[in-house]
Amino acid sequence: MKHRCPICKAATDSEQNAEFPFCSERCRMRDLGNWASESYVVSEPVFDADELETGSKSTAEEPGEEDEDFKGFPKPNDTIH
Repeated sequence: MKHRCPICKAATDSEQNAEFPFCSERCRMRDLGNWASESYVVSEPVFDADELETGSKSTAEEPGEEDEDFKGFPKPNDTIH
């Protein structure tokens, strides 16, 4: 598989390069350093901030409410046998 190194953009090949997708150990270590120094960030939050404040999911149903998709179906028995 041919690809470009994510660090220096040099051409790499998975069949010839043990460091794939990087072109060299140097670029692989630079990438690891970027992760360790928190240079890379996730562009969107993984969780909802309201969820952290309340301590529960914001979409959680109240006890006794039925999920719209499962109305009319019996609820599963949660006991473990």
